[in-house]
Amino acid sequence: MFNIVIFGAPGSGKGTQSDKIIERYGFMHVSSGELLRDHIAHDTQFGRIADSYISQGMLIPDELMIRILIDHLDANADRIKNGLILDGFPRTVNQAIEFDSGIDDHQISVDAVIGLEANDEELVKRLLKRGIDSGRTDDNLEVIQRRLKVYHDQTAPLRDYYLERGLYCPINGEGSVDDIFAAITRELDVRLMRKNANK
Repeated sequence: MFNIVIFGAPGSGKGTQSDKIIERYGFMHVSSGELLRDHIAHDTQFGRIADSYISQGMLIPDELMIRILIDHLDANADRIKNGLILDGFPRTVNQAIEFDSGIDDHQISVDAVIGLEANDEELVKRLLKRGIDSGRTDDNLEVIQRRLKVYHDQTAPLRDYYLERGLYCPINGEGSVDDIFAAITRELDVRLMRKNANK
């Protein structure tokens, strides 16, 4: 099993590239954003708590995100065969440490972190367009700017955390979708071969 984290600021293309990675490698996609939106749409207890943070452009508490992730992994244990692609998790160094140490009975190691890197001006432009196209209420300028600040303050330190562990793969996230994906596959193919050779 090969597990990756796709990492980047809001609007960096994590969802788009995740779809392409899943199609090529057959990983199970775990999107924290989709999980949270599903809980909110179904008005669950988790969803109501999460919405009170997300609507303000804030990260939800680590404990809540980890609990939601555990429940999802438990419900889909039979689908985790080739590996996982974690999209939007971890979002803080504390979440990464908790995940690395094993959550409940899940001992899932991270094999690679794909870091989609783009400047804030480009990210704001993409997110505003997404808001117009999709009608997502959290894609307005005020919330976007707040989300980017939260990202730089709380999530960006993960880059150094994973760099120190030799797992971080920086990818230029400002090219075409296909060029970005080609760069990702070069990184993943090398790491997959290396892991298979060490079995």
